[in-house]
Amino acid sequence: MEIQRIQKVNIRDVWPHEAKDFTTWLAENIDVLDDGLASGIDPESVRREQSAGSFAVDLVAENQDGETVVIENQLGRSDHDHLGKLLTYTVAFDADVAIWIVGDPRPEHVKAVTWINDSGQLSAYMFRIQAIRIGDSPPAPLMTLIVGPPESAKDVAASRQETSERKQSRRAFFEVLLESANTRTNLHSSVSAQGGPYVSTSSGHRGVAFVYGVRKGGTSVIVWIDKQDAPGEWHDALFGYLQDRKAEIEESYGGTLVWEAKETNRSRKLLEQLELGGWADSETWPSAIETTVDRMIQLEQAVRPLLADAVREADNAVRYVNEE
Repeated sequence: MEIQRIQKVNIRDVWPHEAKDFTTWLAENIDVLDDGLASGIDPESVRREQSAGSFAVDLVAENQDGETVVIENQLGRSDHDHLGKLLTYTVAFDADVAIWIVGDPRPEHVKAVTWINDSGQLSAYMFRIQAIRIGDSPPAPLMTLIVGPPESAKDVAASRQETSERKQSRRAFFEVLLESANTRTNLHSSVSAQGGPYVSTSSGHRGVAFVYGVRKGGTSVIVWIDKQDAPGEWHDALFGYLQDRKAEIEESYGGTLVWEAKETNRSRKLLEQLELGGWADSETWPSAIETTVDRMIQLEQAVRPLLADAVREADNAVRYVNEE
């Protein structure tokens, strides 16, 4: 039997660009982290380049316990700048779990992540990413856990999750909302309530979702445009097609929408925020949910007839750019 040796591959030969190549690949293969995590990440929850002030986190997602997870990628040697960004994103997204993926972990940063775990305020992970091959095989990722929360911290985190008023209340709110919505529309009939701030379902066009949001004191209805493997031109073209028909959409919707297109964020949104009550006050749930479901039905009716042409316009825009 011939036994081959593992050979290291230059990580930049596999992923030349940290954001365009590695982050895109990780978003589509998020399960490579599962063996090192206390709770695996829900692949459907992964979103790229979410805005945090003037910065954008590489990935934000939720794990199977409904906890918010932020991920910062750094293919080179770990540095203070990326550690600072990771902590900033953790606060900005009120995250429960922080993951730092680096090509070369420096000892002082390993100690810093260990200290964060010891503080008990956050579950923090540091992974080392390498590329390897065996013989003439294609390159493969080697993800090694360098630091993670100790078992005692994981138990505390699990207990905290179970008793979290915010997440339990959001889950309960969405359970009631979906039960009500499913008596009137099939739009979200295939999804279940989670402890996070959103419940999302596909529009039938990849990269476009109809999303319910809930906050402490309000709700929102959203058309969320975010196709992970598509360039910015695709998102701009689709959003632009709809925005050119803003008057038509808002007349059909029966209200004014927020048209959100932040430069630091690839995703685009059409949304309305409703201030009729959120997860914190269950006494307001019946009226808030009734109005929110009404608005989602109206939003779908206003936007869905335009989506096929909007997606076609976006696909053509990317094709034109590629041909130049």
